[in-house]
Amino acid sequence: MTITNVVEILWVVSAIGLTVLVLLHSPKGDGIGAIGGQAQLFSSTKSAETTLNRVTWTLTVLFLGLTVVLSANWLPR
Repeated sequence: MTITNVVEILWVVSAIGLTVLVLLHSPKGDGIGAIGGQAQLFSSTKSAETTLNRVTWTLTVLFLGLTVVLSANWLPR
């Protein structure tokens, strides 16, 4: 297993994790829930949202950094 394979595996894991975390985010607008007045019924806590944002940004930076490294062919084949 070469270093390129390890980086590619990390890249795929970060892509999947980033997709899952983006889907876990709560919507910023009220959407159609505001019509019935139930917009605040299922709101998440502030600390959970902050942690989710930090993990999402960390995975975003990791994913983009690995994308640059892999696309520039900086690793030996």
